Amino acid sequence: MADAARELALSFIKGVLAQRIMMQDLVAATQAPPEVMARAQRLANEVLRRIGPADAALKPWLKKAPPAPVRDVLRLATVELLALGEAAHGVVSEAVSLTRQASPRATGMANAVLRKVAEEGQAVFDAAPPTRLPNWLRGRLGAAYGNAVVAQIEAAHGAGAPLDLTAKGDPAALAEAVGGTLLPSGSVRITGPVQVTALPGFEAGAFWVQDAAAALPAKLLGARAGERVLDLCAAPGGKTMQLAAAGAEVVAVDLSERRLKRVEENLARTGLTAELVAADVLAWVPEEPFDAILLDAPCSATGTIRRHPDLPHVKDGKGLKELFALQAAMLERAMGWLKPGGRLVYCTCSLLPEEGEAQVAGYEVVHSEAGWIEAGWRAQGGLRLRPDFWAEHGGMDGFFMAALQKA
Repeated sequence: MADAARELALSFIKGVLAQRIMMQDLVAATQAPPEVMARAQRLANEVLRRIGPADAALKPWLKKAPPAPVRDVLRLATVELLALGEAAHGVVSEAVSLTRQASPRATGMANAVLRKVAEEGQAVFDAAPPTRLPNWLRGRLGAAYGNAVVAQIEAAHGAGAPLDLTAKGDPAALAEAVGGTLLPSGSVRITGPVQVTALPGFEAGAFWVQDAAAALPAKLLGARAGERVLDLCAAPGGKTMQLAAAGAEVVAVDLSERRLKRVEENLARTGLTAELVAADVLAWVPEEPFDAILLDAPCSATGTIRRHPDLPHVKDGKGLKELFALQAAMLERAMGWLKPGGRLVYCTCSLLPEEGEAQVAGYEVVHSEAGWIEAGWRAQGGLRLRPDFWAEHGGMDGFFMAALQKA
């Protein structure tokens, strides 16, 4: 009987590679015990993240390309052996069982190949270049940053992402309580596997999970106590909670009622308050203008691949022009909702300049001197963050953000 987590991981890998379904949608449609689900997701993500090195380690021992279901078993076993350091006997035995389900005739081949991989594959795996981005994205990023930077970004994707927390109160105290590291921007970083709900302070609402880069737009906005602040495209609510924790009167708008439910749950756990509105930003009209607005516009999410290695296997670059137009329309509309002298932070978790620098080119960008901003982040008045930045700390998501002023 094959291991349940490995079986589920293979179903996720197939769903991403063959059916082009995002991992979050596969998980949402699957029922499994929490510990099985967590391990399956971890295994599937590691395989998707390391397909390039895994295929390189397998190649010397394969006479011809195996059928896709068998190939996925071999990739999973290779990653377990060479990336996760699992014991060869157990991994190979499980892989043979899984191969028997996929293609009974291939069990002998799988056994022989994986034994060779376990014995001689480590050096090839370690020396292999990181998994390449798909051509539609690699070409765009190469044009924007150069191929050397693209290679650094791919390496950062291959390294994965640690867990980042935003503190409701004192970040230094949170770092000490959870055994994490306080980052220069004030986020708390934890490396290694961890159960978030078991961390000290979770039940009390002392923190929420939020990538360090994703926490910066709200810091750039600098909401103050008593200000009326609008958070557009608010779910899952990390930025909403940051604004509320600063003492602002927050209105949080998102198109999805289901995703707003998660915002509501997060606010309840942390003891913070905000007015939640389910609406289309292009149709909704506020009752009165705002002191400050945070627009986290819908985007390609190409800055989040180190956390979501399924994305480049599912997306194909279609619909980008429509996204660019939507961002421009949202930004223009939101600027009209500011009080005179009000400020807006526009941001996207994208690496594409068309979703960042190009969108704010016609606006008055406010240059911030905040102490947490590093010189290498500045780009056309805004901040351009990349996954290969902060390598000494474990990287960050790719983001663009800019503070805009209403005359």
